[in-house]
Amino acid sequence: MEPERPYCEKFNMEGFQHAQTMAFAIDEINNNPNLLPNITLGYHLYDNCVMLGMAFRAAMSLSSGTEESFSNLNCTGPPPVIGIVGDASSTPSIAISSVLGLFRVPIVSHYATCSCLSDRKKYPSFFRTIPSDAFQVRAMVQILKHFDWTWVGLLYSDDDYGIYAAQLFQQEMQLFGHCVAFSEILPNDHNPRDIQRITGLIQASTARVVVVFALSSYLLPLMDEVVLQNMTGRQWIASEAWATSLEYHTPRFLPFLGGTLGIAIRRGEIQGLHDFLLHFHPSNDPRNNMLRIFWENMFECSFETGDSKSDGEHLKKVCTGKEELSNTNTTYTDVSELRASYNVYKAVYALAHALHDLMQCEEGRGPFSGNKCADIINLKPWQLVHYLQKVNFTTGFGDHVSFDKNGDALAIYDVLNWQPSSDGSIAVHRVGVVNEGVATGMPPRSVCSESCPPGTRRATRKGLPVCCFDCLPCGDGEISNSTDAIECKVCPEDFWSNPDKDQCVPKEVEFLSYEEPLGISLTTASLLGACFCALVMVIFAFHHNTPIVRANNSELSFLLLLSLKLCFLCVLLFIGRPELWTCQLRHAVFGISFVLCVSSILVKTMVVIAVFKSSRPEGKGAMKWFGAIQQRCTVLFLTALQVVICAIWLSTASPTPHKNNQYTRSKIVYECAIGSVAGFSMLLGYIGLLAAISFLLAFLARNLPDNFNEAKFITFSMLIFCAVWIAFVPAYVSSPGKYAVAVEIFAILASSFGLLVAIFAPKCYIILLHPERNTKNAIMGRETQKK
Repeated sequence: MEPERPYCEKFNMEGFQHAQTMAFAIDEINNNPNLLPNITLGYHLYDNCVMLGMAFRAAMSLSSGTEESFSNLNCTGPPPVIGIVGDASSTPSIAISSVLGLFRVPIVSHYATCSCLSDRKKYPSFFRTIPSDAFQVRAMVQILKHFDWTWVGLLYSDDDYGIYAAQLFQQEMQLFGHCVAFSEILPNDHNPRDIQRITGLIQASTARVVVVFALSSYLLPLMDEVVLQNMTGRQWIASEAWATSLEYHTPRFLPFLGGTLGIAIRRGEIQGLHDFLLHFHPSNDPRNNMLRIFWENMFECSFETGDSKSDGEHLKKVCTGKEELSNTNTTYTDVSELRASYNVYKAVYALAHALHDLMQCEEGRGPFSGNKCADIINLKPWQLVHYLQKVNFTTGFGDHVSFDKNGDALAIYDVLNWQPSSDGSIAVHRVGVVNEGVATGMPPRSVCSESCPPGTRRATRKGLPVCCFDCLPCGDGEISNSTDAIECKVCPEDFWSNPDKDQCVPKEVEFLSYEEPLGISLTTASLLGACFCALVMVIFAFHHNTPIVRANNSELSFLLLLSLKLCFLCVLLFIGRPELWTCQLRHAVFGISFVLCVSSILVKTMVVIAVFKSSRPEGKGAMKWFGAIQQRCTVLFLTALQVVICAIWLSTASPTPHKNNQYTRSKIVYECAIGSVAGFSMLLGYIGLLAAISFLLAFLARNLPDNFNEAKFITFSMLIFCAVWIAFVPAYVSSPGKYAVAVEIFAILASSFGLLVAIFAPKCYIILLHPERNTKNAIMGRETQKK
């Protein structure tokens, strides 16, 4: 059985204007005595219903005729039509041209832009009055280059138009060193899940510029989702397929699409077209079903008699035929922005001029074999293609029309900007032109509807400012007060940017202070240590005549307590804001105090060894050569060496206050620079040498006979001392800022407390709690022997 006839679901007013523009052009040509004189052009109109099958069927009907039978069995004579205007879409044009191109039937499209149609081997008879997408892509990249938008997103429709345009766009972007942040296909079926996924991708991307190659029908569901998600702050770049679409010019889309830049085909004017469109009436051709459908859709009425026809919930009135088109304001009657219709007009005139040139051929001087001319009675389609390739004329609007070797028209585009209108909707303004890939008359940066917020700057490339949609945040320590700033201002050395990065504020100065918990804790520990030393000195002074105090030279014990007290108090020089005098004194006092302390311990150890040696026959003269004077001199000599080291260090490379920005740029770490690493190393090394000698001697003397062998406690104290300072070195090197100072203080306190407790706690224990053991016999072990 014969298949059902396909039908159109919706009437398109803009498409009907295109069809009537073709009728107007042919009528105008037929009334022009200078173009195709004595020739009357006729035409057939077919509605493709925006369906590939319908478009292909229409083209086949136009080229082969619609008669079910024919009498001319020789198949001679002219074809049913000598040329086709259309199709408006790329995919149907590819299908139609693939078949009709085999017969060289000339096809002139007014809106098919796919760059693939420039392939002369595949489509030898295809021409178009709209530029190829190859030119559109170059024009779009020129706009991006003008504003220096180098990081953009890309959306395109799932058809030949979108796919080929996207491929060319990515190639051109790569050629100019620009980058595509993401590339997504708009779904044919408007799947909500896919739409939400794409909007989420746009929202998450850092690219603020989005380029779209798609028909309005593909893009509208996405824009509905953009409105639903309140996704603002994007600069949309529209291809010619939707740059002039009126669906988006409503107040609903203004917050999201305001500021959109678009590529549009060249606008033109056609004198007399508006009156021609208004004088259209169904009574002109009662058999034309398309006229009746147009009238019913224009006035929302029905020609069916009887009661008003119901269309869902809407009741349609009866069409009277007295309705006035002049009272309407639709895309059909609007001729202020003729773009696609202007291309239809040029396509008809291109075929007419080609046919006119063909008829002007002089026999014997023709372009074909044997210098023949074409026979108008038996015209071959490929002969018209020859003349169409050489068409060259100027329209009444002043535009030049011709085709290049690929059948493409001259590439001229208008650059449009969508701006708010007085009624809250979107108004389209022409703001520039792109001619053969060169952008002229482009808008300044003020075309952007937003400014860079404080704390950001306009992105730049090769020193050129770009639009505010490419605002980049200022770096740490930089500010921006101007919304047009190209560069962020670097804050002075002692200043830093506030959280909003619009003002320089003084940097936070960091040092170990007396007010913070860590400083308070260390200060407390220092003072406690000094108090403990004072308490022990009081105890020793009160019991200075007892054997345990007098043992091993009580003078050395008091000197050791004094040096330990200095060790505890020198910590206070490390806390607080570093000053020149504190930086110079802290390490000097620390070094001298510890040398005094360790040298006193060393001499005490030597006294212990000398005492026990003198108790033996072979060492009776040992104490003679190491009496009190020699002990004092030894301590003073050893301490004097440290004094010399400190004096040389302070005189050559003295420690000074230093503002350190290496740890963190947002803070000033105020610290004491040691000045000379060698000086500091010699100071610590000398202390370590004395400590090592003291530990070695005490360790050797630990087993000497005595109930109270002080060498054992000295050994333990020096073990603690050495362990603390060995651990200090890696901890000090790896600690940043004030924590390095805290590590050094901790080492001083830990080693000082270790010496104080290990050496003096056992003596205080006996003095205060077991005074019966504080006798010479008990200390020497003789009391036990008597018992």
